[in-house]
Amino acid sequence: MTQFYLAPMEEVTGYVYRNVYHAMFGDMDRYFTPFIAPTKKKILKTRERKEVAPENNQGMNVVPQILTNDTEQFLDTCNMLIGLGYHEVNLNLGCPAATVVSKKKGSGFLDDIGRLDQFFETVFEEIAALPEERKCRVSVKTRIGMEFPEEFEDIMEVYNRYPFSEIIIHPRLQKDYYQNHPNLDVFGEALKQSVHPVCYNGDIFTKEDYDTFCGRFPTVERVMLGRGVVTNPGLVREIRTGQTITTMELKEYHDRLYAGYREAMGSEKDALFKMKEVWSYLGKMFPESERELKKVRKANRPEEYQEAVRRVFG
Repeated sequence: MTQFYLAPMEEVTGYVYRNVYHAMFGDMDRYFTPFIAPTKKKILKTRERKEVAPENNQGMNVVPQILTNDTEQFLDTCNMLIGLGYHEVNLNLGCPAATVVSKKKGSGFLDDIGRLDQFFETVFEEIAALPEERKCRVSVKTRIGMEFPEEFEDIMEVYNRYPFSEIIIHPRLQKDYYQNHPNLDVFGEALKQSVHPVCYNGDIFTKEDYDTFCGRFPTVERVMLGRGVVTNPGLVREIRTGQTITTMELKEYHDRLYAGYREAMGSEKDALFKMKEVWSYLGKMFPESERELKKVRKANRPEEYQEAVRRVFG
């Protein structure tokens, strides 16, 4: 049976979201955190500490994601996470944001294959020298290059040289951001070339999308969902059983998220802002309610927001 992973979406799939989703649906096999970005100070930001705190991730198979191009920072962060009870980390080689790419991190790291190769050589040599109880598995979430699809053949050769636990492939280029379509031809070639388990990520928004993908790639057993499941939190269940999500379930999902953000943030204003971000995805489940959704987006006070939401759910 296919394993489903929750994608790491910055500012979206944080621990509040993960806990609400898991409590209501519980059908993700793995949850990847939004990235931790270590610094020379070796101190995590408050948000990052909360993301990986064991008490905020009870009962879930959580994999912390790291964004860096520095071996020492990566290994120090791995060591810290092992101390918290984690046994696997994921390296972000996919973020297309210009502020990240300009620092040669995320998908920007793919622009220097030689440096990337050296990074992995050092990382895996250091991990191999550790006692068993201090070792951790390493996976990568990657795009297929910066500008040209042909770049990925050389990138895959690098991946194949090292003992990754899996390769999660989002078959877009950095320059694509989230435009155009995933390059399934390149993904297919990578699937043949990879010596590691491969997980697919990209543009699966509906059960029909999933079925079409499986028709072309029947051997793929790991799929990561991001925007699709944030839009429709019942997507995995629908894929597996055909049971679609109800409006009542969507309302409960919304109410739990709203309560969770208010408690975690301690600020009605911040929670309201966070929920508007949720509605940028969730609103697609209510195509006939654009007038009411506009009021949700414009609401500045909790009572205005709650009334607008009540009208969306009918």
